[in-house]
Amino acid sequence: MIAPLSKILSNSEEVFDFVVNEGHGVKGLCDIGIQALPKQYIQPLEERITTSIVITDDSIPIIDASNWDDPKVADQICEAAQNWGFFQVINHGVSIEVLDNIKETSHRFFNLPTKEKKKYTKENSVSSNVRYGTSFTPEAEKTLGWRDYLSLVHISDDEATSFWPTSCREEALEYLKSCDTLMRKILKLLMGGLNVREIDEEKEELLMGLKRINFNYYPKCPNPELSVGVGRHSDISTITILLQDDIGGLYVKKHETNVLIHIPPVNGALVINIGDALQIMSNDKYKSVEHCVIANGSNNRVSVPIFLHPKATSVIGPLKEVLQNGEKPIYKQILYADYTNIFFNKGHDGKDTIELAKI
Repeated sequence: MIAPLSKILSNSEEVFDFVVNEGHGVKGLCDIGIQALPKQYIQPLEERITTSIVITDDSIPIIDASNWDDPKVADQICEAAQNWGFFQVINHGVSIEVLDNIKETSHRFFNLPTKEKKKYTKENSVSSNVRYGTSFTPEAEKTLGWRDYLSLVHISDDEATSFWPTSCREEALEYLKSCDTLMRKILKLLMGGLNVREIDEEKEELLMGLKRINFNYYPKCPNPELSVGVGRHSDISTITILLQDDIGGLYVKKHETNVLIHIPPVNGALVINIGDALQIMSNDKYKSVEHCVIANGSNNRVSVPIFLHPKATSVIGPLKEVLQNGEKPIYKQILYADYTNIFFNKGHDGKDTIELAKI
């Protein structure tokens, strides 16, 4: 039974209970016709994305990957990783049909009844590798983000078939499989820029020992100028491969500035960004960059990132190949499980997590 709208709006605990504990998410608030933003979604002034901090005459590189063996592609990818931390790739080998299918799958999952989605909340999911939730870490956040999500960790196809939701598991597995060559090609080129000539089994575990695919849902927001979809953060992955829909809303901080750049949706493109793990491994040659997602007042937006992570048991630090010519390490060696625990036990706060890994 949904409580009367007036009651939900008059009590912060009621809102939190409805959205988080009952599993309705922010989509549930939209479905009951909410007209004003609940106060726990109203961002402080310094966290709002305003035109004063956005520039429109610049954007991240768009790289044509139709020939992975072209030395120019390697140069462009490594240069973008150093100077921007973000780039888009086109002609990457993943078909438009696969991309469109996974976007449709995202909408289909979030349009399921709450009782179906709630099977996958932290309290109810039979697997810790399947998680439906809202915002980022609601219990630890001062202000909530206008986003619902489904997170799927890939251990094996058999495990996914057993535990992932039936409404999206085949499509998610197909998408991961379709992106496999792309992931490996990009990592190979990035490693080449760090003097790593071969990705052996040990390096592969370090770079992509764990894969996670997220379905993000950003429903229409009643007061988008007061809220955000996802607050300022950098990813903790080695790299992230992001599929946007055609609505847009991703903003990236330009390196060594305080201005934000919109990442315009490009049909068929995938957005690649460097995560903290690779910034640490590269000893700051490659940059993980702060980014955020705006709330939208007119459309329901979806995005689908694939995060490539080291294994939880991996120890990350500057690679020996990076330090072989006498370069001093900026970061200590840190267990990746410890790094992820720090990240997921607090709200988004820019790039504060990586500071804790410095010597």
